[in-house]
Amino acid sequence: MKLVLASNNAGKLAELQQLFGGLGIELVRQGDLGVGEAEEPFRTFVENALAKARHASATTGLPAIADDAGLCVEAFGGLPGVDTAYYATQFGYEKGDDNNVRALLEQMQGVADRRAALVSTLVALRSADDPEPLIAVGRAAGEITREPVGEHGFGFDPVMLIPAFGKTFAQLPPEVKNAHSHRGQAARAMLALMRERWMPAA
Repeated sequence: MKLVLASNNAGKLAELQQLFGGLGIELVRQGDLGVGEAEEPFRTFVENALAKARHASATTGLPAIADDAGLCVEAFGGLPGVDTAYYATQFGYEKGDDNNVRALLEQMQGVADRRAALVSTLVALRSADDPEPLIAVGRAAGEITREPVGEHGFGFDPVMLIPAFGKTFAQLPPEVKNAHSHRGQAARAMLALMRERWMPAA
């Protein structure tokens, strides 16, 4: 089965391809099929993921999967949430992972409550009009470090300390991170839903 990934993020594509490979699903980035970015006007991950998946499916006529993910910081009432990708721009920096990390650490100076969670919501559709989208959520809870640590991953991985490991996501080998990350959790839940709902019984 060919599925359009409603994202042009190379990191997301690589992670999801590895996770979905066993189900015989081929993921194709929407940009490779000439699909432009969808509007994301909503304030929740699930609504934005649904909008992105519907847009990609409507444009290509193929089943689609979309991920909306972000960082939810307890001390900020769950923000930046859906605005995570553009977090740095609120503070005068250009958009980008390194600037997002820098802005976050600056905003959290003197903040004692470092609790945060990386959240991923995956939505899959058989068609743009699918009335029963598959929805899977993954959540990796941890604490924001005082400075970046580690060389792997992307996004907020260098400042997301996972208590069970005593390390940041950026310090973990990719296969360990994928097994415990928010996107890994959501992808495994989505695989189970696809097997149950979309795949014919053997």
